[in-house]
Amino acid sequence: MQEDYHISVRDLDLFIGKQHILKNINVVIPRNKITVILGPSGCGKTTLLKSLNRLTDLYPEVKVNGNIFIDGEDILHSGRDITEIRKKMGLLAQRPYPLPMSIFNNVAFGLKMGGRNRKNLLHKRVENYLRQVNLFDEVKDRLKEPANSLSIGQQQRLCLARGLAVDPEIILADEPTSALDPISSQAIEQKFMELKSNYTIIVVTHILRQAKRIADYIVFMYLGEIIEHGPAKEVLENPKQEKTKMYLEGMFY
Repeated sequence: MQEDYHISVRDLDLFIGKQHILKNINVVIPRNKITVILGPSGCGKTTLLKSLNRLTDLYPEVKVNGNIFIDGEDILHSGRDITEIRKKMGLLAQRPYPLPMSIFNNVAFGLKMGGRNRKNLLHKRVENYLRQVNLFDEVKDRLKEPANSLSIGQQQRLCLARGLAVDPEIILADEPTSALDPISSQAIEQKFMELKSNYTIIVVTHILRQAKRIADYIVFMYLGEIIEHGPAKEVLENPKQEKTKMYLEGMFY
């Protein structure tokens, strides 16, 4: 695996029962960049994302073949505990799912998951991660309130703070702004742009405008296959494949 790539997916096939969902996926994900997995709804983007932290293991009807190398380790054939593998990755879902506890304890939970729960440092660390997502000043007087008392945009930033508190290397984001208003969406996009110097970020979206705004690298999928991937500028301005051109021209969604 080349040194500037963080993740390498090789010959990946995924089946749900007899249905072939991901078909011979071969792709590399660059380190400390924002990679956008782009394509129409139902093309396998989210399934590919879930494969990267083995969330597909949760479904007994799913069968996976191939290899996914993260830092050179094949996580599909690793002897390590699955929880340890997942700690490398923070996950941001389509809708925010704060835990049924206080704002403070949502972030503290992430810290405890990461094994960093020394009481004398907990408050400083919670503040640090809330500041990383530009949320601390908005909630500093409400830390004991339930997390679900926040607006949906604030909840998504709280979930990002909780994910960062696990101390991951990679952030996986599945349509992270689809439930948010434009201002909250912009805040999440801006935060990704700032965070990429320290994290490898993979964003699933079907919003072409968003891909144009944030992507360093693009993976374009259609019907379970990767049609094209490469630096964002190349794929967006000079696509090599006809299906990519058609998608970029708005001929299908």
